[in-house]
Amino acid sequence: MRTTTIGEVKVLLPDLQPDDLDITTDLDGGLTEALVEGAAWRGSHLEDARIRSSLIIGVDLSESIWEAGSLYGCEITRTDFSGATLTGITIERCAITGSRFTGSRLTDVRLKDILFDGCRFDYATLHRVAAAGSVAFTDCTLTNGAWSSCRLPRVALRSCDLAGLELDSCRLDGTDLRGNRLQGLKTRLDNLRGVTLGEDQLPDLTQLVVAAFGLTVRNN
Repeated sequence: MRTTTIGEVKVLLPDLQPDDLDITTDLDGGLTEALVEGAAWRGSHLEDARIRSSLIIGVDLSESIWEAGSLYGCEITRTDFSGATLTGITIERCAITGSRFTGSRLTDVRLKDILFDGCRFDYATLHRVAAAGSVAFTDCTLTNGAWSSCRLPRVALRSCDLAGLELDSCRLDGTDLRGNRLQGLKTRLDNLRGVTLGEDQLPDLTQLVVAAFGLTVRNN
């Protein structure tokens, strides 16, 4: 295992060695200590699948359905989850890099010790997604998504694009939002209670306040 620090969030991540893993493209029954590269699993239906200590590279899981099960101790790179539906799964101690979740739907997903780096969540829907431990998003595109009833306290979101992201009944207490574009964020102000911002974000926050209260601002 290795540790990375994003802002004030420390995330415990796997440190897998490809030579120690078994090469496969067979997903039946889940995976343990496997190396999967370039597999075409588009539209797969996974039920209670458990993937552990595996390295997944360039896999197509778009339009797939995954119900229950878990991802634990995995490194996932350049993998396509576009249009996928993930329900009731647990993702723990995983590094997910350069992957696409465009238009995906995550419901009742539990996150712990997760790093999403350089991922796309544009037009994605997150419902009742909860952080049970350290979670960080870095250099991610979250534009035009919809997050509702999510519990993501003390999460780090750094250098992300949040334009058009809609927050509804979310708890982000202690979440680090420094270094993000907030322009165009769609949210009631109470969704931002307790977050940490940088001084350079205050103009964007002012625009949110103006919109929230329906204020009219004139030059004179």
